Amino acid sequence: MKFSSLMTSTSAASIINTTGLAAQFKSIVPADLFIALGIAFLVGLIIAFVYRKTYRGVLYSPTFTLTLIMLTLITTPVVMCIKSDIALSMGMVGALSIVRFRTAVKDPLDTAYMFWSLTMGILLGAGLHLVAIIVALCISVIMFILTFVKIGEPNTYLLVVHYDEYCESAINSEIKRGVKNSKLRSKTLTRAGAEMTYEIRLNDRHEIVTRMLDIEGVHDATLVACQSEVGA
Repeated sequence: MKFSSLMTSTSAASIINTTGLAAQFKSIVPADLFIALGIAFLVGLIIAFVYRKTYRGVLYSPTFTLTLIMLTLITTPVVMCIKSDIALSMGMVGALSIVRFRTAVKDPLDTAYMFWSLTMGILLGAGLHLVAIIVALCISVIMFILTFVKIGEPNTYLLVVHYDEYCESAINSEIKRGVKNSKLRSKTLTRAGAEMTYEIRLNDRHEIVTRMLDIEGVHDATLVACQSEVGA
């Protein structure tokens, strides 16, 4: 009697588990899930490739490139699950609202790439595969154009000059004559000499340093690219 009761309980548990699995895949077809994840992986690779080729910062992070792929892969099944379940979607929104991300994004453009990955995951999770692919390709082309086609705006540099105080007027005259757009950022006087830092915009980064060194009383001149121009 006890054995038959145990068998009955086991059978009931198996039926419940089977019913639960069937209910989980009621709104999501496994084939659609694998197709969406496969396309998400390819789109994530496209985003990572564009980020790698268009990166113009100082320190490239392979981990962030992997993060872009993971964001696309993770967002896709999440959207597939919540798009047909209002209660689950509300719970997901509530859970995400209390999560705090402590990682600081150094470059504002990195944030745009993260939103790009999330957007692709949302489109793929919603079943808009063709739209996601077209959007990914269009944004990729635009990013390459914006990165490699230089706009005719002079680059911004910091010119640091160490000199003897008596030749300051000659330095200012040379900067005004050779640079159309300049601004004095700092000036330091010491017993050993003086230092001035100018913010300048110019296309030829070599001539200005040579002209500074030709002035009598100038010890050295340093041209530093601003952060936005590093790697250009």
